[in-house]
Amino acid sequence: MKLNDQISRWLTSLRQESGALASKCESESRPIITLSYAQSWDGSITSEPGMTLSLSSRASNAMTHALRSWHDGILIGIGTVLTDDPLLNVREWDGPSPQPIVLDSLQRLPTDSKICRENNQKPWVLSNSQVKDNQGTFKQIVVDSDNEGRVDLKSAMSAIYARGINTLMVEGGANVIASFLKAQLADAIILTVAPMLVGGYKAVNTLTNDSIFPRIVALNSHHQDDEIIVWGEIDYKNKIWNFFHVHNSAQRSL
Repeated sequence: MKLNDQISRWLTSLRQESGALASKCESESRPIITLSYAQSWDGSITSEPGMTLSLSSRASNAMTHALRSWHDGILIGIGTVLTDDPLLNVREWDGPSPQPIVLDSLQRLPTDSKICRENNQKPWVLSNSQVKDNQGTFKQIVVDSDNEGRVDLKSAMSAIYARGINTLMVEGGANVIASFLKAQLADAIILTVAPMLVGGYKAVNTLTNDSIFPRIVALNSHHQDDEIIVWGEIDYKNKIWNFFHVHNSAQRSL
C-alpha cells in the first residue's frame, strides 16, 4: 500500500466519531491535533534558530501537502512565518487547503507576508491582545493568556474548535511543538526523518524540565527514498513513572 494511503486510513481510523479520541476531544472542546514535521537523524530541524534548512525530499513535501488537505486547519508559530514565510496551502496534492492559523502573542505578523497576501484564505491569528489595525489582511482571535503572558493553548484550541476546526495539523516550529506536548494537547505525530546529521536546533528540547516523557504508541513506519516516515498516537499516561524509573536507574548506576 502506498504511503499516503496508509496514513490516510490511519487518520480516518483515529478520528472515528465513536472512538475514544474523538470523544475525549469533544469533551475538552478542542480539535484532534496532529504534529507533523521533518527532522534530521539527530533530531535537528535547523542548524540554528532563525535559519531555514530544507530537510524533506520532493516526495515528502508532496506527502505534507496531502496531510494538509486532510485537516481542517494548519497551525504554525510566528517564528516560522518570520523565518520561512510559508503559504500553508495545498499545491502538490489534489485536495482542499486547510485554514491557516498563526500563534502570535506579540503581534509580529507582517501584513505583507505570503500567508496574508497570497493565500486564498485569510489567516487566523491567535493572540492575547487586540491589534488596532491589520489592514484587513487577517482575522484576529483574542484568547486568554497563560502564566507567562503568552497565548494559552487550551483557550486557543477551544476558540478554533468553536469556529469549526475539528482536526488540526501543527507544523512547528520547535517552541510550538514543545508547547503542545507540554500541554498534553498533541494526539498524534507524523515525523519525517532525513538521512542527515546537523547537530543543530532540536525539534523537542525542553520537555524533561517538566518531567514529561510522552510515548509514541501503535507506531508505524515506512521507508520513502532515503527517508523514514514514522507515525503513531501520543500517550501521556506513564510520564511520571518514566521519570522516576530513569532517575532511580541512574542513581543505582552511580
